[in-house]
Amino acid sequence: MHSDQSVKPLPFNNLFLNSAAVHGFNYWWMYVLGITAAFFGYLLFQVIIQIPLMAIAFKNNITLSELTQNPNLIFDPDKMGIDRNVILALLLGMFVFALAGLFIVVKRVHKKPFMSIITAYSKLRYKRFFVAFSVWGSLVFISVFVSYFIDSSQVIVQFKPAKFLILFLVCVFLMPIQTSTEEILIRGYLMQGLALLFKNGIIPLILTSLLFGMLHMENPEAKTFGWQIMLPYYSLFGLFLGIITLLDEGLELALGIHCANNLISSLLVTSPTGVLKTDSVFLVHSDDPASELLLWVGMATITFIIFWLIYKWKNFNLILK
Repeated sequence: MHSDQSVKPLPFNNLFLNSAAVHGFNYWWMYVLGITAAFFGYLLFQVIIQIPLMAIAFKNNITLSELTQNPNLIFDPDKMGIDRNVILALLLGMFVFALAGLFIVVKRVHKKPFMSIITAYSKLRYKRFFVAFSVWGSLVFISVFVSYFIDSSQVIVQFKPAKFLILFLVCVFLMPIQTSTEEILIRGYLMQGLALLFKNGIIPLILTSLLFGMLHMENPEAKTFGWQIMLPYYSLFGLFLGIITLLDEGLELALGIHCANNLISSLLVTSPTGVLKTDSVFLVHSDDPASELLLWVGMATITFIIFWLIYKWKNFNLILK
């Protein structure tokens, strides 16, 4: 359907959800096409890099059966004998293609301004992004160094200036694209589409949060520690980002938190079970997901309180409708 706010009343009291209704066309098949296009772009990049990576894998005596049993093996820099920064750039490059696929459908099929699935406002609120990046990035930074000083036996300093500089450049240029793609696709495009379907905000919030969790179940840490702990962890993260998106009527804060979380974490710490093995400052021998979940709850609580005080959120009905 094509919404015309001069004829029909706005369906939501949330400007971000209304942004979907008042812009372009919103037939259900268009949203299916948009998700498919993003997924196709993601797979297309994988296909492009698959042949050279498989050749390298076979050269390093990795068999086809091993790759079939563990597809993530091809992106393990240590097993593949490839520089970690190259693998990281390839992993993040997939999201460039995914975002391009979504962009084409939003612009050409939905006939929407791409900004309409990011924020309810005409321009991106950059200050909010940087506030969120600073707050969450500071908490990640503090938590890593506090953990190191509390129990340094589990942490190895592996700082190598030359490799770290390359890592820094890869993260700064590509990590924001990866995190933004996930936010725009799930908490922007899909959240708005589901809101039009269910006529409220709470069901899309729950569904997109669960989807965010499920999409991360292919990560190595999920297979190592089990979905029982990792699915709630990622889903709660998605729920937190979804709540602040609805309360703030735009993705800016979620974009800042997600970018800071992945970028700062990749620069500071890596582990054998993590999805991103980087030339970070620290190498952690083993992860404790239960402790990390409790730490995350504390960080999320502090962050929410800071945002609540800064932006003076009062209308919590924005989450519902």
